[in-house]
Amino acid sequence: MARYTGPVCRLCRRENEKLFLKGSRCFSAKCAFERRGFAPGQHGKSGQRGGERESDYSRQLRAKQKVRRVYGVLERQFRRTFAIARKTPGLTGLALLVTLEMRLDNVIYRMGLAENRSQARQLVNHGHFLVNGRRADIPSMILRQGDVITLHESARKTTYFKELADVAEKRVCASWLDRDLKTISGRVLRSPERAEIDGNLNEQLIVEYYSR
Repeated sequence: MARYTGPVCRLCRRENEKLFLKGSRCFSAKCAFERRGFAPGQHGKSGQRGGERESDYSRQLRAKQKVRRVYGVLERQFRRTFAIARKTPGLTGLALLVTLEMRLDNVIYRMGLAENRSQARQLVNHGHFLVNGRRADIPSMILRQGDVITLHESARKTTYFKELADVAEKRVCASWLDRDLKTISGRVLRSPERAEIDGNLNEQLIVEYYSR
């Protein structure tokens, strides 16, 4: 399955803000954005030329790229997700963010079972989780209200999951999810509301981008 394999700190620098793609490292002195808080590339430090107005297209593109990078989705998959959102009743932008939030890898991250979405994606790829009793190894799987996530028996023997309960206790679980760290399981209580999704994401600009 295709995925981005380049340096993720470069993505934060390109968006000119922390996207917290590396978990705890983003809060430490090792964070590349803290040391080099300018865009990557030859002209990164020069930035935007003085007096030049950012175009509408540029703002729309940056909004789309930012959401893609936060959720770790490549362009083709993101376009398919937007097509699903467009067919969903209600606001297309909100439906897009909700669909991304309901991805299996994101739910694992939101439950606090992984330090970041990249790690959550890897755990899912390795088949460590069951959804409604069936093994699920597709990170992009869209969950629904009432779906139950449990740990595969073989995964309980690994060092990571043996130590997970103590580590995950310090992580916040999203209010639209329920988790049990003793059994390392969880349940989707409902779909997230807009206030429960990153407020720095501008879904309206994404809708405008695909409506050109």
